[in-house]
Amino acid sequence: MKAKIRNPFVISGYVSAEYFCDREVESDELTRAFFNERNMVIVSPRRMGKTGLIEHCFHYKRTQEEFHTFFIDIYATGTLKEFVFALGKHIFETLKPKGKKFVEQFFTIISSLRPAFKLDTVSGQPVFDIGIGDIRQPELSLEEIFRYLEKADRRCIVAIDEFQQIAKYPERNVEAMLRTYIQKCKNANFIFSGSQRHMMQNMFFSASRPFYQSASLLNLEAITLERYKAFVHYHFNKAGKKISDECIERVYDLLEGHTWYMQVLFNRFYEQLERGEDMTIALADQLLHSTVESNKTVYQSMVTMLSERQKEVLFAMAKEGKATEITSTEFIKKHGLHSPSSVQSAVKQLLEKEFVTKEGVFYYVYDRFFGLWLAEAYGTGYSL
Repeated sequence: MKAKIRNPFVISGYVSAEYFCDREVESDELTRAFFNERNMVIVSPRRMGKTGLIEHCFHYKRTQEEFHTFFIDIYATGTLKEFVFALGKHIFETLKPKGKKFVEQFFTIISSLRPAFKLDTVSGQPVFDIGIGDIRQPELSLEEIFRYLEKADRRCIVAIDEFQQIAKYPERNVEAMLRTYIQKCKNANFIFSGSQRHMMQNMFFSASRPFYQSASLLNLEAITLERYKAFVHYHFNKAGKKISDECIERVYDLLEGHTWYMQVLFNRFYEQLERGEDMTIALADQLLHSTVESNKTVYQSMVTMLSERQKEVLFAMAKEGKATEITSTEFIKKHGLHSPSSVQSAVKQLLEKEFVTKEGVFYYVYDRFFGLWLAEAYGTGYSL
């Protein structure tokens, strides 16, 4: 059944192709990889649309007819045990609607998780009733999960989001172990997506790492202004609402085409108007400021987590918007910083805590709205 929603600017999860903007080239490349048995690496900043792209391709009729598809987000995992739990639970939840036969086959092959197979006393439906602490032998459970994928009745496509997390696990040789299982599994292909570009590039394109040259790279850039402008106009016009090219362009330029943040604003703009009304620059700017300020308490708490040196560097980056040559005499003098070594130390911590990110030679605040709030609170402000 076709999805019907009240606001076409979706900000949580994938709905349908009607509410998905562009990505035609990337979708074609990704689906070609499915049908030609290639593994893919997708790299982009968080909230640029990696998840939406994968879900969009998973929803193609031909994909659904020919493959079992699994999407696992491992951003919150910190150990191999947590990874195995997330992978096992998601495969189970994906299979559950297919019927008891699939669930029983799952636990027959993955016998180490058999204690998790229980029936809900009210609904009679199977539930995955196991805690992370109940996974006693994560290496064995992982081996069994790959054995299940190998024996599945259809080819499997497994997407693992924020894949760079496995490089942070305390267990040794996780990359090598996963690479071995993936290489031996002939009935599945994998999509490895990640938001920390330098870590993903090291994992897949450094000759000393197990995943070296094991997948093709897809860099996910911002949707072009013209494509996104057409998308916005289509949905506003469909509802009898109006928005100018200038308004869309100002939002796009301020957020540099970062998909999720634009979606949040156009969701608010769309909500504000009644049929026949026009979105003005003044109203759009007001809604932008109220959206950013709604997270003020969270942003204040984030700032208090930082040392004085880290705050100084963060504020300098927020003032710049995009900062480069941050250890130069000019940058240090302009922002009243201490020394190149203190800046380097602060930036390292800010990158690890994901307060800032680096794209090419530029550093900027990771959360776009947080960056705008910092610019207002500690810098020169912002407006459309």
